[in-house]
Amino acid sequence: MKLMAYIGIGSNLDDPVSQVKEALEELDGIPDSVLVSQSSLYASKPMGTADQPDYVNAVAALDTLLSAGELLQALQNIEQRLGRERDGEKWGPRIIDLDLLLYGKKTIKTDTLTVPHPGLHERDFVIIPLAEIAGNLNIPGKGLLSTLIAACENHSVRKLVV
Repeated sequence: MKLMAYIGIGSNLDDPVSQVKEALEELDGIPDSVLVSQSSLYASKPMGTADQPDYVNAVAALDTLLSAGELLQALQNIEQRLGRERDGEKWGPRIIDLDLLLYGKKTIKTDTLTVPHPGLHERDFVIIPLAEIAGNLNIPGKGLLSTLIAACENHSVRKLVV
């Protein structure tokens, strides 16, 4: 059964705009999946350590036949191909970051995957581009995107013209 999955994309190293664009191309090549839409690119301040470059973020929508676990593995394979190194530093600088934000209307909690993505509802760099391509989507357990955006203080994202 096909499900709509939403993928968060972020980069702040090695020409982040190019990294995000390359990740979008890679997403379009995931087997049994179709890239349905993608948001504009947005710049945002980093979470965590402030001593790092700003991020470039986007959100993509994939229509997929893959299970959530298979899709997560495909995303991690793309990260690895694009040069992502997992050094354990939470919210540190990275060449690419792909997060499975939503998988249909499902709520999933395993040792390796939590959907909706934890913190999604508090991150303007995720919910603003998500709203651009998904409208006023209802996030399971969190509410409508419009409500979540209104609750996010001090929007630090800005749309990039690229």
